[in-house]
Amino acid sequence: MPDSTASAGLPPADRPVYVIGGGPGGLATAYALRARGVRAVVLERSDRVGASWRRHYDRLRLHTTRRLSSLPGLPMPRRFGRWPARDDVVRYLEKYAEHHRLEVVTGVEVSRVERTPDGTGWLLHATGGRRLTGTAVVVATGYNHTPYVPQWPGRDTYTGEFLHASAYRNPVPYAGRDVLVVGVGNTGAEIAVDLVEGGASRVRLSVRTAPHIVRRATAGWPAQYTGVLVRRLPVGLVDRLARPVARLSVPDLSPHGLPRPDTGLYSRVAEGAIPVQDAGLIDAVRRGRVEVVAAVDGFEAGKVLLADGTRTAPDAVIAATGYRRGLEDLVGHLGVLDAAGRPLLHGGRTRPDAPGLYFTGFTNPISGMLRELSIDARRIARAVTKNAGDRVPRLTG
Repeated sequence: MPDSTASAGLPPADRPVYVIGGGPGGLATAYALRARGVRAVVLERSDRVGASWRRHYDRLRLHTTRRLSSLPGLPMPRRFGRWPARDDVVRYLEKYAEHHRLEVVTGVEVSRVERTPDGTGWLLHATGGRRLTGTAVVVATGYNHTPYVPQWPGRDTYTGEFLHASAYRNPVPYAGRDVLVVGVGNTGAEIAVDLVEGGASRVRLSVRTAPHIVRRATAGWPAQYTGVLVRRLPVGLVDRLARPVARLSVPDLSPHGLPRPDTGLYSRVAEGAIPVQDAGLIDAVRRGRVEVVAAVDGFEAGKVLLADGTRTAPDAVIAATGYRRGLEDLVGHLGVLDAAGRPLLHGGRTRPDAPGLYFTGFTNPISGMLRELSIDARRIARAVTKNAGDRVPRLTG
């Protein structure tokens, strides 16, 4: 089938750099390429940029500061405050694409990426049978792409309401109800607090591994600033430095079911577990408003089975059990993913057998996702202009 770049409003087929995903990582990379005079086309499967941000729960605020969360070329407005809200981030992404005159084509989902037959570029298989040819490809489909729910035995026997945290919006439907939140990452912790404040009659938080909890800011100093400072330090050193800080700033919640973790803070980060930034969880647990219970082992006869042998029958279960990257079908055949489905390289680095294929937004750094996306964007733009040279189309206006 011929290259159909011109269909569905796409520009002529002159092998631009294709950026898959219209979230902050994709938009930042498109701008960084444009700033270097390189033509980049963003392909977004939904009808608007920032689709994943629009689906987050209502109370969400960034745990990273406005200043360190701005993308290249456009600061976030001061009126957003220090910790921008979800809706402000969405408005910012819309303004960002408009301000930089980015080429964004919505309603186009890419299902597979492969090398062109002549080995000089990349072929993208997209919706409607389209085949798009690009000089380079940047995959920016997002860290939180595909909701993940463990295969708990007997889950189909549960008769209450069951949903993944990605479907949760606000506590209104749960007022006066008994709710079990499964998972104590930042999402699970915030949803539990949201439910308490929204009038749920009982809120329990199921925890398998006790998390590190940090204050979002201490004496005006954001936790993110510390994350930036220690980003390149040895893991063991950061672990040792974090212990006394945690004991001074976070009370011992062991009597309430949340002991201090045995593993060091940065060791956990290296394993992919970012600390929980306190947005009211500490106080809610200490006051008994959020009850910490054991991990979920399964379901039986309409009840939830916990790892300590107890059974409970909440009205609703909200699984804050994370996401998968969802890259296997897209690029899994190219040898660029590890056993867990994560890109082997990110930013400006590519695999020797996949030159010109870049990834951004698939790490969860302690220094802040949006900050690192901005850094990746610049690195990718430099790498594209260096490695592709005259093969990339240049902007003329």
